[in-house]
Amino acid sequence: MPTVPPEQSHPSRSESHQARQVAESFGADAERYDRARPRYPDALVERIVAASPGPDVLDVGCGTGIAARQFQAAGCTVLGVDPDARMAEFARRTGVEAEVATFEAWDPDGRTFDAVVAGQAWHWVDPVAGAAKAAQVLRPGGRLAVFGHVYEPPPAVAPALAAALRRVAPDSPFSAPPSGSTQPARTALDLYQAMYAKAADGIRQAGRFGEPEQWRFDWERSYTRDEWLDLLPTTGLLTRLPPDKLAEVLDGVGAAVDKIGGSLTMPYTTLAATATRIRVT
Repeated sequence: MPTVPPEQSHPSRSESHQARQVAESFGADAERYDRARPRYPDALVERIVAASPGPDVLDVGCGTGIAARQFQAAGCTVLGVDPDARMAEFARRTGVEAEVATFEAWDPDGRTFDAVVAGQAWHWVDPVAGAAKAAQVLRPGGRLAVFGHVYEPPPAVAPALAAALRRVAPDSPFSAPPSGSTQPARTALDLYQAMYAKAADGIRQAGRFGEPEQWRFDWERSYTRDEWLDLLPTTGLLTRLPPDKLAEVLDGVGAAVDKIGGSLTMPYTTLAATATRIRVT
């Protein structure tokens, strides 16, 4: 989804899981986050459930419980873990059991699971330590699946978003270089494919999993102007913008959406890196 990859929002920071201020900024408006963020493709949830040996799921970085509720609807029992107490409390109010901790520091207290999942959250976890922790709590044959959305705004809207970000947040990877620049443009898909390749490398380095697989799901969703502007403040760098700068971004994007009739269709790609916990002899 339109989440600025945090490891790219400050070029000098090479490890996104160390950016705790950004990671824990989403709970500032948990209600909006839960209302506006898109759900995950049913086909993704069904595939993870089918590839897992049982129904017990640990949701890492569960946030407000968006993915957790989808797995519950698919017949799973879900425990969420999130470092932000505001997000965890919201998840509990929606019927998701949730504990407050970073995944690396979380105490499983002997509990084990059939699947460990992370939606829009694994980049906040140390990729090797996180995979090792997942192997610790997974039963043999259990599945680790980390996934997230990628979006590319339609051509009629993308320049307005990039221009606004370039003015208020020039470090954003979605701030396209000015016209005439020789700097090559980086697409959101490029950035996220690199992120999930890094996740797969971390899984390999943990040494307790079979060869990671890369899954991809392409889909789309239509938004009204108000729905799109409701979503943007929940994403990446925008969660930490001062109100005046956020308003500047929303005004610019809103004007662009108005010019194309007040609505837009957003193409999404959901990427996943996933592997099976192997039995160590």
